[in-house]
Amino acid sequence: MEKKLKPQTIDDDTQLTDTVRSSAHQVWQAGLGAFAKAQQEGSRVFSKLVEEGNDLQKRTRSMAEEKAGTVAEAAAGVADAAVGMADLVGRQASGSWDKMEQVFEDRVMRALVTMGVPTQKEVQALALKVEELSKLVEELRAKGATTAPKKAAKPAAKAAAARARKRAVKKTPAPEGGKGA
Repeated sequence: MEKKLKPQTIDDDTQLTDTVRSSAHQVWQAGLGAFAKAQQEGSRVFSKLVEEGNDLQKRTRSMAEEKAGTVAEAAAGVADAAVGMADLVGRQASGSWDKMEQVFEDRVMRALVTMGVPTQKEVQALALKVEELSKLVEELRAKGATTAPKKAAKPAAKAAAARARKRAVKKTPAPEGGKGA
């Protein structure tokens, strides 16, 4: 059974405007809260990751020095061979360093995601949503001052009724095996 909606009054428009404004403010506060959490947790995680990075760098340097020492000992008598091996080790170390950098970045990203720190894209999307809501509030304010309440109330009432119908319609699956199953 469909319920007929009454035309909105000025009080309804004011209430709608207040609701939209309140929602926009809550979205803004959520964004600020996420940013604060990222700052708090991020600095602690960042410090820990810096420590791990230092340890990894020390180990990498010692391994590189060992390999370079081994290469230098093996090629001590042959200058051309030593230069070629040093070049090879340098390229391998450079490639290994690039791989370690990528691993480090991946671990940092996973740690931040695990903590619930929003990504840059999520923060940007939140900022866009706040901007859209602010524009909507301004449009509603302007419409409230310039249009008759009945003209603005009809489309809003229709949209609200459509949203309510969509939420009310839920499909439930039939039980398997017939009636008494």
